[in-house]
Amino acid sequence: MQHRSWLFVPGDSEKKLGKAASTGADVIIVDLEDSVVPAAKPAARDIAARWLDAHRAPAGEGAAMQRWVRINALDSGLWRDDLAGVMASAPDGVMLPKAEGPESVRHLAAVIHEMEQRHGLPAGSTRILPLVSETARATLTIEAYAGETHQRLAARTWGAEDLSADIGASRKHDAAGGWADAFRLVRARMLLTAHACEVLAIDTLHADFADHAGLKAAAEASAADGFAGMLAIHPAQVPIINAAFTPDEAKLAEARAIVAAFEENPTAGAMQIAGRMIDRPHLRLARRMLGLAE
Repeated sequence: MQHRSWLFVPGDSEKKLGKAASTGADVIIVDLEDSVVPAAKPAARDIAARWLDAHRAPAGEGAAMQRWVRINALDSGLWRDDLAGVMASAPDGVMLPKAEGPESVRHLAAVIHEMEQRHGLPAGSTRILPLVSETARATLTIEAYAGETHQRLAARTWGAEDLSADIGASRKHDAAGGWADAFRLVRARMLLTAHACEVLAIDTLHADFADHAGLKAAAEASAADGFAGMLAIHPAQVPIINAAFTPDEAKLAEARAIVAAFEENPTAGAMQIAGRMIDRPHLRLARRMLGLAE
């Protein structure tokens, strides 16, 4: 299962959800938080549950896409109702917005465990993806996840929109188009912590969904930096993200050659391949690339 593109779809829009499965996204995130106004949230839970039921993979077959739900924040007073509305439909995972450290994940995980038992779902089958950077306070807990990895954690991601409002930033990017210092720092810490915990690192969204050239550059940079995938807010972003996170045949061929060379010489620490010195870190990277491709 690939995790390149994570597409948000408003949970109160039957029309948009009706098209979600055909977008090519690896993961659909049915959103019950920001894109749904308070008055529409009860209806959105019902719509989300029906969509989740309609898109369950048949027994014994692998899923073409994963089905996730973004609930409301733990301090909203709404998140338990969100879970109560969708857990019977067996979402593959739950995105936790405004997470403020490992304690937030443990608290959510305990309630999910209770609901899995109630609905006869396999224990531990519902994974968690915390959004770890939406407040300044939350960013200070990023490294804490490395010391308290939870078995339900599938990935980590970060966001710039809420953080910019929280810190009063009038810009998110510098004059050259890269992330401004505070956002670049948060992104790097999130990436490193995700790898330290051996979970997927998912980069934040490209807010201008009409800017295909900018998205292409951002997604390619994310893949080169070590992210496994990227959030998306519009179906048109999905093929661009998927392409950026899919190794081309030349890179795959090089990775296969590296793996084959070390299989033939298992005691070697380094060797020369096609005029380059290749060592064990190159082997780890090659194996990871081939795993992503599969």
